[in-house]
Amino acid sequence: MFNFAAYMFAPASLITPLGALSVLVSALLASKFLNGNLNNIEKMGCLLCVLGSTILVLHLPKEEQTQTLHELFSRIQNPVFIDFMNVELLVCFTIFCYFGTFHGTKHATVYLMLCSIVGSITVIACKGLGLAIKNIAGGDLQDFQNIWVSLVLLLIVIVCICIQMNYLNKALDLFSTSVVTPIYYVLFTTLTIIASAIVFEEWKNMSDINIVGAICGFFVTVIATFLLNMFKDNNKSVVNET
Repeated sequence: MFNFAAYMFAPASLITPLGALSVLVSALLASKFLNGNLNNIEKMGCLLCVLGSTILVLHLPKEEQTQTLHELFSRIQNPVFIDFMNVELLVCFTIFCYFGTFHGTKHATVYLMLCSIVGSITVIACKGLGLAIKNIAGGDLQDFQNIWVSLVLLLIVIVCICIQMNYLNKALDLFSTSVVTPIYYVLFTTLTIIASAIVFEEWKNMSDINIVGAICGFFVTVIATFLLNMFKDNNKSVVNET
């Protein structure tokens, strides 16, 4: 719910990478309430997570450029975005029909790629639903005439979330959290940033310094996510041995 609220007021390219903070909070809460001990590598991961998130906030755009649902619809008619969506849907269909059955149990990337693609679609649908709600709350009567569009977007969001949860749980049943979390974060964030950049063209208005800074911040958060997840099993093994 809070993610949805955030997507209503800020660009998706800013909100999605900041999801790495959830990994940081989880690590700190586990250390505090579940008697977990953060090793030096995990502490470094926490610091890098804060550093990367700060860099992202400093360099990515903070203001939403699309203000109405109708403007969003005109943007998603961009041929580049349509081609991008066709490729995503083709990959999803291929995973659902073939790769998921034969390779999903061997490679974590298969199910997580499907989750990430559906997640990027969810974000765009959330943006549309958020704009519709915000415009209706602001008294835009034209959105009342298109209330069915909001209902369709809500249905898309619900269906996409159900698909994500289904295949994410499959991946978690087959592979450890230390493998699933960083791979899912990287794939989901990358695809969402690409989709958002195509639809909203946020990167066109950014300076070269901000573009380089945003890319560096993203890579720092990726490294932090891997550090926080890849080495947390070390603490468990130490506890079990003692």
